[in-house]
Amino acid sequence: MKASLAPKTEGAKKLRKIRAITALAAFAVAVSANLRLNAAELPDPDGKPADMSKPAKVFVLLGQSNMLGFGKVGGADKPGTLEYAVKHEGLYPFLVDQQGNWTVRRDVRYVRVMGSGAGPMRVFYNDWLTIKGRHIGPEIGIGHHLGNFLSEPVLLLKSCIGNRSLGWDLLPPGSPPFEFEDKGKVWHYAGYKESPSRWEKGTEPKPIGWYAGMQYDGDVARAKKVLAELEKYYPGAKGYQIAGFFFWQGDKDRYDAGHASHYEQNLVRFIKQLRKDFNAPNAKFVCATLGQTKKGATGNEGLILNAQLAVDGRTGKYPEFKGNVATVYSYPLCHGGASNSHYGGNAKTFMDVGLAMGEAMVELLKEK
Repeated sequence: MKASLAPKTEGAKKLRKIRAITALAAFAVAVSANLRLNAAELPDPDGKPADMSKPAKVFVLLGQSNMLGFGKVGGADKPGTLEYAVKHEGLYPFLVDQQGNWTVRRDVRYVRVMGSGAGPMRVFYNDWLTIKGRHIGPEIGIGHHLGNFLSEPVLLLKSCIGNRSLGWDLLPPGSPPFEFEDKGKVWHYAGYKESPSRWEKGTEPKPIGWYAGMQYDGDVARAKKVLAELEKYYPGAKGYQIAGFFFWQGDKDRYDAGHASHYEQNLVRFIKQLRKDFNAPNAKFVCATLGQTKKGATGNEGLILNAQLAVDGRTGKYPEFKGNVATVYSYPLCHGGASNSHYGGNAKTFMDVGLAMGEAMVELLKEK
């Protein structure tokens, strides 16, 4: 029964600790100050469909492997899994019904497609939002917040693949090349559709079978293919509106000083180009930082974190992003590990980051 799912003392203490850290983390956390990290506050899904007389609200999820999702689901006796968090720590009670089965949201559709570069599309998931398979990503927390807030049908459309950098694979159209000095050499870094990723200044480039922005082009094209066949992916939907984008990425860029140095410029262009490509100038945008990177970090990780924080509309650095772009500072939500190890597969990291991203999107949707 539900009463048995109340958090145990240890679990409650951990939640209070997370809240305390969140409250102390200056501006980045102020962006998400109202996050309800105690997910027990979220209502159980009522099992009812959305108002199908309205167009579907589409949210496109992009990034690399952690957006794909590596949070472990089973088993119930292993700390760090979703089953353990629900059954032994009393977390996320909205995920299970009174019989202990995973709940199903019939107002939120989840579709996941993937392909390498501009290659063919594979469909990995096309169903109502629920816990299915061995792993979860941030879509679970995102979907529950959006489903609770919106009366319209919600479509979470994830189009991404792992091991992709914003500075190369996901470089948006229109990105110019630039020069960067590294270890005594000056390198020409590829602009959109150039190849390879970089070459020494003054030398002739030797193109490879990949170009800057190839994954961006493919991910966008696959998302559009799903939308062109909407009935197949959201039966009964009467049209759609691109309402927002979610982005959790940055790991691969931290291994290249040139890419890290231009992460902010690339992210700004990425946001603007997505809105242009999907003809959605008013679509909201939420990104999450790398969970292991703490404010004050230096080096490539610090550059990426600062870039991600800078685009939040509340900083004022980009006035055009006020009220429509938000950043979730993930460090207080990370339960160990790092982005390159998928946070040890700890399901709570993926749930808590997803819940934070969903909450941030809801706050943006409330903006006039």
